[in-house]
Parts: sequence; C-alpha cells; structure tokens
Amino acid sequence: MREKTKRVKWLLAAVAALAVAGTAVAVAQDDYNTTGHGATPWQTTPTPVAKGDLTAVTALAANDVYAVGYRTLSVTQVEAVLLHWDGTAWTQHSTLPANSWPQSLDVRSANDIWAAGGGTAHWDGAKWTSFPLGTPPVPGGPPPSQVLPDAVASAADGLVWVAGRQMGRDGVKTGVPAISEWDGAKWVAQTLPAGLGNGELTGLSVVSETDVWAAGSTFAATEADAQKPVLLHWDGTTWTKADAPAVPNVATWLSGVTAFSANDVWAVGGSYADRGDRPYALHFDGRKWTVTNTPQVPDGRLRVLGKSAGELWALGGKGAATVALRWTGRNWTQTPAPDLVLRSFTTVPNSATLWAVGVAKDKDLVPVVAKLR
Repeated sequence: MREKTKRVKWLLAAVAALAVAGTAVAVAQDDYNTTGHGATPWQTTPTPVAKGDLTAVTALAANDVYAVGYRTLSVTQVEAVLLHWDGTAWTQHSTLPANSWPQSLDVRSANDIWAAGGGTAHWDGAKWTSFPLGTPPVPGGPPPSQVLPDAVASAADGLVWVAGRQMGRDGVKTGVPAISEWDGAKWVAQTLPAGLGNGELTGLSVVSETDVWAAGSTFAATEADAQKPVLLHWDGTTWTKADAPAVPNVATWLSGVTAFSANDVWAVGGSYADRGDRPYALHFDGRKWTVTNTPQVPDGRLRVLGKSAGELWALGGKGAATVALRWTGRNWTQTPAPDLVLRSFTTVPNSATLWAVGVAKDKDLVPVVAKLR
C-alpha cells in the first residue's frame, strides 16, 4: 500500500517517539533551509512551521501558491495549517478545523479552497467549515460507514469531487474505492462500477464536469495475488472502469493522475518485483491507455505529475530516496530531485517554476519547501 495512506499514523508515531525520548527536539529550520543543501538545483525556502509536516501544494500564479500540512504543538498535539506564498515569503494563511488531517488540496480562488484527508474542509474567504463523509449511525438503519478521502479536485463550474476509500469492518485492507460529489450543501456518494473489489483511489483530475479521471489500486486478496492499478472515468452521467495495463505477475499501483485534455491524460505510480520498486507511468491518448518507458530507478515509485513550460515532470520516491523524472517525448529520464522526503509537488501556471513540499531527510519532522527555477 502506498506511503500516503500511512502518513497520519506515521506522524502520530513520530510525535509519540519524541515523547518517549523525553523531549521535543527543536531543530532550527534555517539550518536546513539554505541554498545548496545537497547536490540539487532545487532551492529551499523558509516556512513559518518549525516542526511538523507539509503534505500538499498547489499554485494559482507565481505569487499565489498554497501549501497545507501540520504544525507540531507538543509531543501529543498537532494542528492543521494552510500556508501561502505571495511571491516573496511563506506565511500562515489559516488554521484548519481539528481532526482535518489534510492530505490533498484544491484551490479555485482565494475564497474557494478545499482540503481533504481525515475528512473535508472548505475555506470561503472568511472561515473553514468541516463537512463529513460517509454515513453516521442511525437507529434501525444501515451500518455507519467511514470514508477517508485521499484526493480532491474541482471543475471550472464549481463541481467538486473527492476520491478515497470507504473503510471496511476489518480496517484498510477491507476498504473499497469511494468517490463523492459535492451538491452545494453536502457530499453525495457516487455509484461506482461493480466488481472493483477491495482497494482505494488516490488520484483525481478534472478536465470538465463531464470528463473526470480517478486512479488508484486494488488490494491483493492473498499473498499469491498481485496488486493491480485502477482507472475510473466520469462522463457526466456514469463512472466506468477503464482498462489499465499492468505489469504481468508484478504488484502495480497508481498514486496520481493528471488530465491536460480529453486526449492527453497521464497516471503514475509504481510496480514491485523481487528487485524492489520501480516507476510506473501510463498515458491516455483519447482512445486507450499505454505503458510508457521509465528508467530502472531504485525505490522509484511515483506520486504526482505536472507540466511546466511545456515539460512534463513526475516526482515521487520512497522515504529519503526522492525521484524526479522528465518526459522527453519518447521516454522518461531521471533528473535531479529536491532534497526532501516528498509529499507533493506542483507546477505554476504560465511559468517554468516547480514547487515541492515534504519533510527533511535528516531531521525529525522539519517541514521543507523547495523551488526549482
């Protein structure tokens, strides 16, 4: 299962580990945020969060970039925060509702921001409001359900979707893929194709209100089974399953999907065999999905992709082994990666700039923001 689904547990475990040590180790962020830390052209920029984690980033313009994550308040407490880049510095924008645990971010404007993770929350320009997913317990009714979203995305007309998994009775491995649509007041669960089995959706991308893609993977039913990629498409009326080519007899999964147009859609993830993880990338040309050539990179699982100044980038990695790939038009080639444990990255409209967020490789819970160009 991808690292993203374990991130909340990882953060709590890290906080607890500090408590066992008897003190919260305070590391000055400026010690890490210096140009040239590591052999990479990516430059780090200071943030107002000294201890914690940054989990998602998105940009509206060169001077209008948002990042979401957590600040560690003590050895047992954290708070969710939204940060903003104004072209000069990162500042704290706002504090999200308790128990938000944001993992994904969608920004339509300064007055229309969605965060999804432990649940969903919306910023209307003045305040954050939490909106539950799943169904609460009702006396005499069906069993309650808990939906954990991993991705949120919106269309130009204001329609919004979240994708993730509906938890099973026995935990994550018995969960099933789930998608909900915002009707203006509440989340409405969508009917997905039958036969998806246990699994999760971790990526979501919108071309229009009638052209939406979701990506994820199934969970292996037994040790003999291989994890398989899942691709779903919304045509404005129905969600259907697309044929996602997998590597034969190898565990394969998708972590993210980005649709640039109806005939230019990319999905990325990883595959696992005896030699370890390697990058996995698919392309949809409007007719079918095909596997693209990726280099043999150790721990090269990919998370997200985007296009910057006409160049297609894919970033990911496993733990401290961060990976960055660039598409040449025929295959993916490895390029210098940001010096951090990657959570997310974004391109900037009408710019060649890239932003990446995560935590320091060699410090305990020190958020890092890195910029290329």
